[in-house]
Amino acid sequence: MDARDKQLLRSLRLELCTEVLVDGLVIQYLYQEGILTDSHVQEIKSQTTSQRRTMMLLDILPTRGPKAFDVFLDSLQEFPWVKEKLMVKRKEMTVQDPADITEIAPCILKTSPTDQQLNKLARRLGPEWEHIVLCLGLSHTDIYRCKVNHPHNLQSQMVAAFVLWRQRLGKKATIQSLQASLMAEEVDPSVIQYMLE
Repeated sequence: MDARDKQLLRSLRLELCTEVLVDGLVIQYLYQEGILTDSHVQEIKSQTTSQRRTMMLLDILPTRGPKAFDVFLDSLQEFPWVKEKLMVKRKEMTVQDPADITEIAPCILKTSPTDQQLNKLARRLGPEWEHIVLCLGLSHTDIYRCKVNHPHNLQSQMVAAFVLWRQRLGKKATIQSLQASLMAEEVDPSVIQYMLE
C-alpha cells in the first residue's frame, strides 16, 4: 500500500471505526480477494467489539500489499458514503514530492534520537513499527516483551522498543540508521521530518 493510502487510513481511523461494520461482507470480500488470510480473519473476529474489529482490520490492511486499499474500497458496497468519502479524500491528498523534503544535516544524522524525538516518531507510526524495529536489529522476543510490558498502550510499546534499540546499540543507534529502516518500510519521509522538528 502506498504512503498516501496508509496516511489516509490513519487520518480517518476513528471515523471509519464508527461507520464501518466489518462483521458483514467487508471481511469476507477481503478474504475472497486474497487480501486477508485465515489467521487475519480469525484475529479480527476474536476482537470483543465491532469497533475493535474495524481497528484490527485497519492495522492489518497497510501490510497487505499494493492492491489492499483498492480492494478495501471495493469491499465497502454496504457503505457507499464511506467509499465516496475515501475516494474524495484520496484525490485531495497530495503525496509530498521527495524533492520537497529538506536534507538532514550530516551532524544530526550521526546523533542518537532523544526520548522526545522517539515519542514524536511513535505518534506517527502505525502497525509497520514492528518491521522497523526488526530492521534495526531487535528480535520478535524483544517486540513481544515491549507489548507485554505495555499491554494497553501502543505508543508506549513503540517507544519502549526504540529505547531498547538505542540502549543496545549505544552510539551506533543513530538517526541515520533509523531513517534507513523507515525508508526500507516505505514510511512517508515527512515522518522523520516531523520527528526532528
